[in-house]
Amino acid sequence: MHWVLKKYKQLTVEEFHDILQLRINVFVVEQNCPYPELDGKDKKAFHFYAVAEENPSKILAYTRLFKQGDYYQQAAIGRVVVHSKFRSTGLGHELIKKSIIQIENLFQTSEIKIGAQTYLEKFYKSHGFNKVGEEYLEDGIPHIYMVKE
Repeated sequence: MHWVLKKYKQLTVEEFHDILQLRINVFVVEQNCPYPELDGKDKKAFHFYAVAEENPSKILAYTRLFKQGDYYQQAAIGRVVVHSKFRSTGLGHELIKKSIIQIENLFQTSEIKIGAQTYLEKFYKSHGFNKVGEEYLEDGIPHIYMVKE
């Protein structure tokens, strides 16, 4: 497995296609949730993802990383996704750990906010995130805000 970090303008057309394909396959198709996947925020984000060594076009896991003020007041991690064939392997935990390190290095902060699907609260709590505020619906799916300080 190989990890990649790129700004939007550094992504090739093929890379952006593969990222969108994974996000749409999981968030729209698998979760049966039609929503506007292209939200304009990709242009501000750093794109952090893992690819298979033997097949670099196969994205195994992915997040968007934002500096303070570009999404929330705090730095942010968003669009957290792991390919269905690689769930329950520990890759999701590795993705979050590495995403936190990337944010700390890129933006010199350890304060990070996420809008998490509610069922993943324990997962994010295991990485130091704590729930803030009340549950809310986003595209028909229960979410909570969580912050790591």
